[in-house]
Amino acid sequence: MAIAKAERLMNLALCLLGTRRPLSKRELRESIEAYLEASSDDSFNRMFERDKDDLRELGLVIETVENLDGEVGYLARRDSNRLPPITLDAEEAAALGLAAKVWQQARLAGAASGALQKLRAAGLPEDVDPYEAHGALEPRIPVHEAAFEPLMLACRDRRPVVFDYRKATAAHPETRHVEPWALECWRGHWYLAGWDRDRGAERVFRLSRITGKVRSRGSSFTAPVPDVVTVRETVASWAGETADRSALIRLRTDAGYPLRAKATAVRELGDGWDELEIPYGHGLDAWLVEFGPDVVVLEPAELRADVVDRLRAVAKG
Repeated sequence: MAIAKAERLMNLALCLLGTRRPLSKRELRESIEAYLEASSDDSFNRMFERDKDDLRELGLVIETVENLDGEVGYLARRDSNRLPPITLDAEEAAALGLAAKVWQQARLAGAASGALQKLRAAGLPEDVDPYEAHGALEPRIPVHEAAFEPLMLACRDRRPVVFDYRKATAAHPETRHVEPWALECWRGHWYLAGWDRDRGAERVFRLSRITGKVRSRGSSFTAPVPDVVTVRETVASWAGETADRSALIRLRTDAGYPLRAKATAVRELGDGWDELEIPYGHGLDAWLVEFGPDVVVLEPAELRADVVDRLRAVAKG
């Protein structure tokens, strides 16, 4: 779910739960900023009806009644939406404690710390450390890139951004103008999905390839934000996750461990080289280029040609 929609649903739920009387559509529209931005009454009505249905699917009991002015109003009574008492055994509390401690960086660290205190109140013993309860397990979602926090805020506030981005096959970065939609972590790397204004299309960017500062722009979005942003699926296609063929490559013995993890067969060639059979799908050539001289494509011929072309482009830059 896009950050903007999740925030809009949360605001609507809080309005419906916090009122003592039914609120009309007009009052809800005036109370929720995202609804004020609707381009027309029809657009608002469609958005509101979808949001109301989504909240009901999530389990919120929303009543529809007529208020004193004869208008249809909506509210969510607290007694109808109160959860039963939550009880946790030691293992459940420890598991939730681990989840609360995953975030250790950026602005999410404070929220995680507060959640952990609530978990202790709910049943996590003071003398039980979540890490010790699961041996040496200490999960982290790494956020080393300086671009993470400004992009997270830009996704939340729906603010266009500008940054310099270096593709894997390029020698120099290019300036990109992007309307950011969502951030997602996949296999240890953070990715941003959004609308690339220069190319007029949806694009996914790896944060580690963003150079310099992320600059915000005051203008509004020009493209609609989809309800579902397929970051992982897009990145998986780059890495050949959706492959239906195989490629044969040579790889230096002590290099390319991500490739080795995907290999369906490995054979030692000697002289510091191994032969690997790996899944072959869209984007594999761009991924192989990242390993530079440690990889030599043997077959198929079209993959070898694509990799050579990309390497030549980098060399010319």
